[in-house]
Amino acid sequence: MPQSKSAKKALRQSEKRRRLNLRYKRKMKELIKELRTLIKEGKKAAAEKLLPQVYKAIDKAAKKNIIKKGNAARKKSRLTMALNKIGKKGEREVRPASGKRTAKKGLLAKKKAVKKLTANGKKK
Repeated sequence: MPQSKSAKKALRQSEKRRRLNLRYKRKMKELIKELRTLIKEGKKAAAEKLLPQVYKAIDKAAKKNIIKKGNAARKKSRLTMALNKIGKKGEREVRPASGKRTAKKGLLAKKKAVKKLTANGKKK
């Protein structure tokens, strides 16, 4: 426990800041979760109404250094992309599981091309 008067005050201040930071972070996470469920259910109109609130919560958290600026930008970008993928009928478009698969496919295509070249008698 702190001994000096200034150390006691610093402890009180840091505890107060910690509680406020948790409040902002919790609010941001709840709104993001709510938006993601709306997107998953295909409710585009409701999700579009909620999006400005989510942006506000993310921006506020970034401004108060609870999350980093780049992290905030990435969250907003990904949420917007997910929202834009909802079809007109409320169905989500299917996307590949990860970027790794496409990279592997590219490598396999290159290997096959090299095999074809060597099979034809040409050098690599």
